[in-house]
This record gives sequence, structure tokens and C-alpha cells, in this order.
Amino acid sequence: MRLELLENAERRRRWSFDDKARIVEASFETGVSVCSVARQHRIAQGLLFTWRRQAREGRLGGDAQAPLVPVAIAPEPSLAIPAAQSDDPRAPAPPRRPRRKSGVIEIDLGGGRRLTVDRDVDAGALRRMLDALEGR
Repeated sequence: MRLELLENAERRRRWSFDDKARIVEASFETGVSVCSVARQHRIAQGLLFTWRRQAREGRLGGDAQAPLVPVAIAPEPSLAIPAAQSDDPRAPAPPRRPRRKSGVIEIDLGGGRRLTVDRDVDAGALRRMLDALEGR
């Protein structure tokens, strides 16, 4: 029996970071399936899904930085407050303030009246408050 030892004969391929990043980027393109990209590069779909997860978590390897995304900063709208408040219910309502807190409920009662409550407000207490404001 004859036995030959082949040096550097690895069954596993070693992928460079650049190759992994290029393949992962191709798998995120619109209209392209992960399976087709895996087939094209002759890798298992599971391996590509693993690389995609690692890329999302910043663990794919290499020294590459995240790609820069263009950002535009828009000025905040000015909140002009009218000089005098009118008691006329037909008067236009003052401009709305932008929301600063999530879960805030703003109820426009008409005539320039507005009720703002947090999402954790007690429903019974809110009902009593609305009844009182409506004069019931």
C-alpha cells in the first residue's frame, strides 16, 4: 500500500475579508436572492447567512469601516406664538408643536384648546377629564 501526503491540500477555502465583504454586499442588492449569490460563489447558503449576520453585528473581520451614508440636516421649524390669543372658536388654532416624547397623545378639543396626555394615562381619569372639559 502506498500513501502520499499532499502538502497544503486544504478542504476548506480561506476567504479574505474583502472577498467576504464583496459577497455579502452583493447579497443585499435589491432583487438579488441570497441563494443565487451563494450558488454563484459556490458557498453554502448557511455560510452566507452567517457572514451577513456577522456583518450586521460588526464581527465579519478585517479593518474596513462602515460605509458613509449621506446625511442632510434640515433647520427646525420655528414655533411662532401669536401675540394675542383670541377667544373666538373660529380663530385659527396656534401652530402645532413638534412631538418630543413618544407615546404622547394630543387631543384637539377645538377652539384652540388642546389636551396632551401620556400613553400611560388612566382611561377612567381621562374620560372624567374630557367630560368636565366638555361641560357634561
